[in-house]
Amino acid sequence: MKYVFAFLTILLLLSCESETEDKMGDFQTHFEQTQGKETATYLQVVDFYIQLAKEFPEINLQTLGETDSGLPLHVVTFNTDGDFNFQKIGQDKTVVLINNGIHPGESDGIDATMLLFRDLALEKIPTPKNTVIVTIPIYNVGGSLNRNSTTRANQNGPESYGFRGNAQNYDLNRDFIKADTKNAQTFASIFHLVKPDIFIDNHVSNGADYQYTLTHLFTQHNKLGGALGTYLHKEMMPALERSLAEDNWDITPYVNVFNSVPEKGFSQFMDSPRYSTGYTTLWNTLGMMVETHMLKPYKQRVEGTYALLNKMIVIAEKDSKKIKELRLKVEETIPNIETYHLNWEVDTTKTSTLQFKGYEGEELLSEVTGFPRLKYNREKPFTKELTYKNYFIPKDTIEVPKAYILKKGWSRIIPFLERNQIQYGTLEKDTVLRVESYRIKEYNTVKNAYEGHYLHYGTEITKTMTEVTFTKGDYLIPTHQPGIRYILETLEPQGPDSFFNWNFFDTILQQKEGFSPYVFEEVALKLLQKDEPLRERFLFKKNTDENFASNWYAQLNWVYQHSDHYEPAHLQYPVYRILKNSAFTVESQVD
Repeated sequence: MKYVFAFLTILLLLSCESETEDKMGDFQTHFEQTQGKETATYLQVVDFYIQLAKEFPEINLQTLGETDSGLPLHVVTFNTDGDFNFQKIGQDKTVVLINNGIHPGESDGIDATMLLFRDLALEKIPTPKNTVIVTIPIYNVGGSLNRNSTTRANQNGPESYGFRGNAQNYDLNRDFIKADTKNAQTFASIFHLVKPDIFIDNHVSNGADYQYTLTHLFTQHNKLGGALGTYLHKEMMPALERSLAEDNWDITPYVNVFNSVPEKGFSQFMDSPRYSTGYTTLWNTLGMMVETHMLKPYKQRVEGTYALLNKMIVIAEKDSKKIKELRLKVEETIPNIETYHLNWEVDTTKTSTLQFKGYEGEELLSEVTGFPRLKYNREKPFTKELTYKNYFIPKDTIEVPKAYILKKGWSRIIPFLERNQIQYGTLEKDTVLRVESYRIKEYNTVKNAYEGHYLHYGTEITKTMTEVTFTKGDYLIPTHQPGIRYILETLEPQGPDSFFNWNFFDTILQQKEGFSPYVFEEVALKLLQKDEPLRERFLFKKNTDENFASNWYAQLNWVYQHSDHYEPAHLQYPVYRILKNSAFTVESQVD
């Protein structure tokens, strides 16, 4: 009898296996149909997920918001329970959000995620019980529709692909703070709906040649900070590396060099908030970019991306409880922080070592330019120990205020706060408050247009305590809330991706009033004769500053700027800080 039972069991298993194979045939991707040479088009991708959602109750497809292309963004979710209410599932399960096609020419993740969702649905790979997987199948829809075979000049397949710029020619991976595009505005809504514990953004890159197909770019662990940063750096990243190596998928940190050899050593890439993982980190999400090597064959890159996504889901499943507890603790404690760090730089006192698998670089004479050029010799592979600079320290540390006050004339930024679920209120009546006030002391501006802006950098401020008259309706933004990092990164003008540096307040940089020198000569003379301390400062500057002493207009302008004639609005930052020792009650003003 037991032999009959065993025989029936074998028949059942063979039947199930045959059924799975049949369904795989029904849900074969365009990538598979072309033997790994082509990537699916936007319409093929959407149709594939529509068919999966019709067949499998574990998969749900939604359209959530607009893009600059005129077509919507889609969100696809896999949950073994068939529950797609994010307010509920996020409480009990780890949520992984996979973003694909932010640069549609880097299409590896698009095809790999299609394979992943199908294989999860068919149980070809273990299905997670404590993890929900969500994907934006193609984020840059406009770029995906702008299909060509030439713009990725160095890339080894696929045969055709989308373009890096979106429908307005923005690079969407620089748009997460300034949000010039409908894509970025919709992403914020999706992100705050899904509230992912882990975020993965799939890319393709090449700054050098080396043996790896896969590289990872985790969000910088010092910047993430605390126990969550330690977990990312000491547990999650090593676990991923080990797990992939066991399946012969070696992986290394993103090779942050350009037209140089990696064996000189390199530093970790700092993902400021303009980038996807920098933005998601503001809400304490564990973030990483996958960067496959564009010189490797396309099929190999997609298979490597698939393996990595699968391994990350296994880690998310195994560490589900730990990840939820770590993030919950941060969410409870971070609104109470007293200080915050900005403008990170490499810590030269700490480094790591990598056993790096590369190729020997050789210097040859270019047959095109006649100058020396770099060429990697793939017939000379090596494994060398090199220095990896992956520890960072902050250049600037600020004291966290109780709240910010934004003059109501600057309401342009309010939709940004609302999209990111930042709580704010308005003053109920005209009020005089003692606040910390910033003036812009120094700033630099890029010379060429950068993603639709002339970005400022190296911003310095002077600060004073002063009494300011605020009017009914001015905006009050408390810091004691989950979005505290977003508030600090955008409203502190020194932050690399602050609203100031992204030109939201540029009108304060231009004087609206001035003087005619031939008239102001007499006024300046009277001012210096009347105000002895002012005269002494003026003479001291003339005696110690050669350029100033030789520039008559600069001298008159100095007197003008130190007089009552100089307009208060020039360089006055219109966001004020209510310090924590203030008696002003913020809570009563905020709904």
